[in-house]
Amino acid sequence: MNERQIVCEDLNLAIDDLKRDGFRLDLIYPADDPQSAVMSRADERVRLAMAGAVALPDGLPEFRPEFVLARADATAAAGRAGMLYRDLIPSRLGGRYIASHISIPEGGPVSDWVHYHRVALQIIFVRAGWVRVVYEGQGEPFVMEAGDMVLQPPEIRHRVLESSSGLEVVEVTAPAVHATLADHELSLPNREASDRLYSGQRFLRHIAAETPWRALGEVEAQDTRLGAATGGLAEARTIRPLVPATEFAPHEGELVFGFVLDGSARLERDGSFPLGSADSFVIPPGEGWRLTAMSPDFRLLHVTTGRLN
Repeated sequence: MNERQIVCEDLNLAIDDLKRDGFRLDLIYPADDPQSAVMSRADERVRLAMAGAVALPDGLPEFRPEFVLARADATAAAGRAGMLYRDLIPSRLGGRYIASHISIPEGGPVSDWVHYHRVALQIIFVRAGWVRVVYEGQGEPFVMEAGDMVLQPPEIRHRVLESSSGLEVVEVTAPAVHATLADHELSLPNREASDRLYSGQRFLRHIAAETPWRALGEVEAQDTRLGAATGGLAEARTIRPLVPATEFAPHEGELVFGFVLDGSARLERDGSFPLGSADSFVIPPGEGWRLTAMSPDFRLLHVTTGRLN
């Protein structure tokens, strides 16, 4: 196959120009701020890259823990398929993790295609609105609503079809920079029921409306069963208060991530930090922390991971 490389100032314009010439998009990255792509036509391949584009990592980057506090008023940037991405972990913890608050302001069909990601871990949690999606081996398209979550195992084929206006999702992925690849051969839905393993993980669909709350110390939690689906690699739950304050024991894995879905609280960790709706934080492993002054409507998405290989 003949291959050429083009350095471009605007990746989206370059992609559109090649599409008009009959090329199709095969690969693009990073999802939150696309800088590189591969396109093909018959026996031709073109590699597009903006000047200074980040490179795909060779394996998982080294984990570099640190405390992170991301405020809701940070600016969002245009990402893949016209979605807006707000960066929740600017340092990427050494490139190991990315967390994004993704929104689609205008509802309707989403300019997406059947694709998959080369990742070690990826979860999608709906904060507001609804989105219709379809997954390989999971039957007909289904709607995710606020509080719902999916685990997208490595390389499972999927597509975002449409959304409500004001859709908001929180996405947590490792590694931070990863490839999104098109599958031009598979049409979804493929109407095949599958419980297959993808790199040791199974697809998981958590439906909040069907999940009871259970007492967990001084809070109530909705468990997502993420631990079982990932073989113990990660856990995720939604938390709400039973009393205004609670303490969290040190975590001995890697990521400790919290996203405020609603309400307000104070985060106590080497100081006291007010938390409001859509704020988020990362706690270094091995450190205890507390939430105090939790409002009655406080809801927190709490995600932890073990040590990734």
